[in-house]
Amino acid sequence: MDKLDLIKFYFNLGLVYKDILRILSRKHQIILSLRTLKRVLKNNGLFRRIHFDSLEESVKFIREQLQGSGALHGYRWMHSKCKENGLHTRKEDVRLILSTLDPEGTEARRSRRLHRRAYFARGPNFVWHVDSYDKLKPFGICINGAIDGFSRRILWLNAYFTSSDPKVIGGYFLETIKELDGCARILRTDMGTENTSIRDMQCYLRRNNDDAHAGERSFIWGRSTTNQRIESWWGFLRKECVDFWLDHFHRLKDEGYFVGDFLDKNLMLFCFLGLIQDELDSTKETWNSHVIRPSSNEHVPHGRPDAMFLIPELYETEDYLCQVSEEDLARCEDDCIHRSNIACDDDVFTLCTHIMAENSLNVPVDAYMGIDLYLFLRGELIALLNPNR
Repeated sequence: MDKLDLIKFYFNLGLVYKDILRILSRKHQIILSLRTLKRVLKNNGLFRRIHFDSLEESVKFIREQLQGSGALHGYRWMHSKCKENGLHTRKEDVRLILSTLDPEGTEARRSRRLHRRAYFARGPNFVWHVDSYDKLKPFGICINGAIDGFSRRILWLNAYFTSSDPKVIGGYFLETIKELDGCARILRTDMGTENTSIRDMQCYLRRNNDDAHAGERSFIWGRSTTNQRIESWWGFLRKECVDFWLDHFHRLKDEGYFVGDFLDKNLMLFCFLGLIQDELDSTKETWNSHVIRPSSNEHVPHGRPDAMFLIPELYETEDYLCQVSEEDLARCEDDCIHRSNIACDDDVFTLCTHIMAENSLNVPVDAYMGIDLYLFLRGELIALLNPNR
């Protein structure tokens, strides 16, 4: 990237001016004065806190978010989502809008504040924490994710029909390694059999390194309760996203529209998996670009996860990413299964798409359309499979 592209990149990461100048000087040998930097930013229309969008636009966006899992968000997270979606608004305005549009939710969030244990890692890619999240598993949808221990950057966050197949988890792991051009110094998981493929791949990829964590020492596993970094983050995911879906799914169950059999679980996958994955992707992007506030532990870094992950020099540390060869990655493919676009049973998928085409139904774009589609398809398929009922 040229000088202008670098300035835009670091500005969009949310770095303050002094940090932009510092990283340009240290990492790229580009020396600029503060005055020059401000002039370059101004000439390219890059400003901080100069222009704010109208309150009407902010109210409209927040009201739309409250129709989905945004009903779970606090004002700081909602402010981050506004920024992620191109809305420039004051944090205090977001707090006031939320307290007006959703007073009950605001009071409920105030009374459920979490207190977490302290944690620290040496630098980005020193340790990755991997785990599965099973709260939606009774409804046929399984979530698996990984987080960087130092920056708290989410590396992958995927929903699928299983999180028990080691090769599926291996696929997530290998895709991330290819994206980053390397693997972590240490991989940390719980003791489930679903982690055997990534254990073998991690040890294989690190077999020829000569550091203290090479080979078999590059993988650590233990009880799920001690995998602190990712376990702590699951609590955040539930509060900001998953509780919304659980409420709807349990309502379907309580009203007798979900009994947990083969058909119901596959219909859940057909109607909701894409919607949930979209929300997970949005949550991941917003989390990685939001600001983590300072901790009472002065040794724990704070800032934006993306910035901490990509620019460790700002935190007086280094990137611990371990390089891997194309040949080794190719050999690891045998231990991987990559997600298919069709997650539900093939026959259920064929029948559902046929019924939708016959009735001119569209793919759902929100939870309420998904519920309507689920109920309609369920009724049609039960009638088709049990014509005498």
